[in-house]
Amino acid sequence: MTATPSRRVLLAAPRGYCAGVDRAVIAVEKALEQYGAPIYVRHEIVHNKYVVQTLERKGAIFVEQTSEVPEGSIVMFSAHGVAPVVHEEAKAGRLATIDATCPLVTKVHKEAVRYADEDYDILLIGHEGHEEVIGTSGEAPDHIQLVDGPGDVAKVEVRDPSKVVWLSQTTLSVDETMETVDALKGKFPLLVSPPSDDICYATQNRQQAVKQMGAESDLVIVVGSRNSSNSKRLVEVAKLAGAREAYLVDFASEIDEAWLEGVATVGVTSGASVPEVLVEQVLEWLAQRGYEDVEIVKTAEESITFSLPKELRRDLRAEAAAAKEED
Repeated sequence: MTATPSRRVLLAAPRGYCAGVDRAVIAVEKALEQYGAPIYVRHEIVHNKYVVQTLERKGAIFVEQTSEVPEGSIVMFSAHGVAPVVHEEAKAGRLATIDATCPLVTKVHKEAVRYADEDYDILLIGHEGHEEVIGTSGEAPDHIQLVDGPGDVAKVEVRDPSKVVWLSQTTLSVDETMETVDALKGKFPLLVSPPSDDICYATQNRQQAVKQMGAESDLVIVVGSRNSSNSKRLVEVAKLAGAREAYLVDFASEIDEAWLEGVATVGVTSGASVPEVLVEQVLEWLAQRGYEDVEIVKTAEESITFSLPKELRRDLRAEAAAAKEED
């Protein structure tokens, strides 16, 4: 008679909300509390289905374009950041604005402006179409070209190989980014690196925990939405670390029991825009199927917090009304 292998869960720490996401979500809640509904939000405030649906029920209205916001209203910009042209659109539309851009994304924007002012060619490592990439590119469109992975390096051309710098989307895989940087350095030996690593501390920490956890897991479940870059990267990192399989789910109800066949150890983590309640539901789902032993895999402490957007300290409804009345 074969003994049934013991079932356990490895729970990654850190996981879930990073400081920038926490700030952005609280900013929407505070704005609704302070100014009342509706508060318009340009694009999803963070890339998580549950968060967006929860805020919609409270009175947030998510729009794709600034032009969809009625004149004299309040609009909030998402944690991913926007290009300067979007601020100009809001001003032209007589809108009061709240900028919930993550401070770490703002740092990359400022780097882009500085290097463009110094007439560098800027190679932005990131995924085409991602909101953060669109926002950063808009800071210096004449100087920035996108490099979407090592496969893009061959087609990169610059004006002066001695004046080239790389920047990156903050939510990428650290390993993939450095692979792209190495390829770029092979082509441009004088390539300048940014003064500090652009990959967000939270992205790095969550990937590091998954690397450690994935090496011991038969299956890794990543809680996160499919449009979340950092959540998708966690699935990739888990597989590269040695997990037999890894899946991305928004909710516990999306887990397929067939995934558990022959699985003794399940790793669980969540992307940087995922509230802890969704992880708790996954743990409960697993416990009901015999995976009650939960062991924390901790690789870092996080204590970073960001202050709320300064606009929440003003009477934006009055400002919006005044702007609407202007000729």
